[in-house]
Amino acid sequence: MAKRRIDPGDGMAALRSWREAVESGDEPARSVVLTAVRFTLEELGILHPGRSVEVRVPPAGAVQILPGTTHRRGTPPAVVETDAATWLSLACGLLTWDEAMAGSRVSASGERTDLGPLLPLV
Repeated sequence: MAKRRIDPGDGMAALRSWREAVESGDEPARSVVLTAVRFTLEELGILHPGRSVEVRVPPAGAVQILPGTTHRRGTPPAVVETDAATWLSLACGLLTWDEAMAGSRVSASGERTDLGPLLPLV
């Protein structure tokens, strides 16, 4: 298993802080958002290892997931991209994959980019 970059305790604390801020109508701190996104991307990679689909949440990070064709250079053949708020809403179950796709809040191109069955993470 790859070494974690985000301590799980710190990641869960950031995710809780983000959710509390959003639910109370406040703007979460940038550091909280970045830590929560990086933590959840890391979790996705641990739960669904591989290199055939790249999930991007700029500028916070990206992860490659799912077994299959290995991508090494250039633009991957399968890419999912969204903003931090949408990603965290998906990861927490505040938003479904279908809702995000219907609202054009996620860009998904290539094979195996339907992340609906993999979400929510927590």
